[in-house]
Amino acid sequence: MRNYGRIVQDMIAYASKLSPGPERDSLEVYIAQCMRQRNLVWNRDQEAGISRVREDIRRLSNGLLPCDSPAFEQLMGISTPVANAKKKKNK
Repeated sequence: MRNYGRIVQDMIAYASKLSPGPERDSLEVYIAQCMRQRNLVWNRDQEAGISRVREDIRRLSNGLLPCDSPAFEQLMGISTPVANAKKKKNK
């Protein structure tokens, strides 16, 4: 999980200590967005699916963060941005 960085791992550790509620749900969503963005940076060819992010959050939190809040489910509908290919100019 080196590609996510130490800060993301620390955020997951902090979130796993919180009691279930809106603050924890918001933090889970924020962590998932950060992880998805970093996954896109490291693996441009591979789609950074939210299901992979969900599995990684569960693994890093030792199962303490289930990622089943309604706000997290809304991330499923967000598509991954496609990188634009650079066009060559004809001279």
